[in-house]
Amino acid sequence: MSMVTASQVEQQKVKRGMLVVGILVALIIIVFIISMNTGHIRLSPLDVIKTLFGYGTHNQSLILFQFRLPRIVIAVLIGAGLSVSGAIMQGISRNALADPGILGINAGAGLMVMLFIFYFPTTTAAPPFMLPLLALLGAGLTAVLIFSLSYKRGEGITPTRLLLTGIAVAAGISAAMIVLTLKLDPDKYQFVATWMAGSIWGTTWKYVYALLPWIFVLIPYVMIKARTLNVLNLGDATAKGLGAHVSKEQLKLIGAGVGLAGACVAISGSIGFVGLIGPHLARRLVGSNHRFVLPASAFLGALLVLTADLLGRSILQPKEVPVGIVVAVIGAPYFLYLLARSKS
Repeated sequence: MSMVTASQVEQQKVKRGMLVVGILVALIIIVFIISMNTGHIRLSPLDVIKTLFGYGTHNQSLILFQFRLPRIVIAVLIGAGLSVSGAIMQGISRNALADPGILGINAGAGLMVMLFIFYFPTTTAAPPFMLPLLALLGAGLTAVLIFSLSYKRGEGITPTRLLLTGIAVAAGISAAMIVLTLKLDPDKYQFVATWMAGSIWGTTWKYVYALLPWIFVLIPYVMIKARTLNVLNLGDATAKGLGAHVSKEQLKLIGAGVGLAGACVAISGSIGFVGLIGPHLARRLVGSNHRFVLPASAFLGALLVLTADLLGRSILQPKEVPVGIVVAVIGAPYFLYLLARSKS
């Protein structure tokens, strides 16, 4: 019986990773097509095809190109961004429970956006290209606070301390946000309440254009750093032994993760658990190599948010259930499951 060589094992992993990614892309396309057909005003598959090629009616073109397609594209981008951000946090902290929502980074981004809404004359006039920058500032300051409080000389950042610190900071920021909501006028309060529930509120093409640069720059950058994430995941001592500049690389990757989370939260509101579920399922499907974990996480996150948005628009028509609530229904039990399995 011939022994399986290391190169053959690697080839099998590559084939499996490519197969998983291919299946995820196919599922996203299927849900994407179903989403174009689904809504308060239903468009048949034939109507969608005709409209895509310019043969639909004025109303059909308006519904598809101005209302549904921007929202669907944003759902895909947000899912990919949040999931990759979670993969970065989990890889650096070596903690499967790390997630920008659980660690409080999403809350920090949300607080900055809420402060802007609080002092801005109208919620509808908020410049879409400014919101990701504000969210990045809030997320960055929160990340600095969390990692500073989690660090202990001689021990570094332990997974348990990081998780508990993040939960505590998130709780404090959430309390501050609740206090702010009490001082909002009714129109702004309605907007903020919807935003906090995780509703994709930026559903026009200008919000797609505001989010695209962050996704198309930061996700490829993180993909390039996949090997670095693999090394950092081995532990600080081992990474230093392999020649990695640990602190410098951690800072770069954390910056990318914070940027992705902040930009997505600015457009989508407070959607939690995507950064937890996506990377964890990706590792189960493709292994621990970040060359495959990162793309699988991106597609799993996109599929999760896109499916949640589809369900949210379908369950209680003509009303909508916010995406964040649908994801939380899935994510909360999964988080408890991971917590029960965690050894530290």
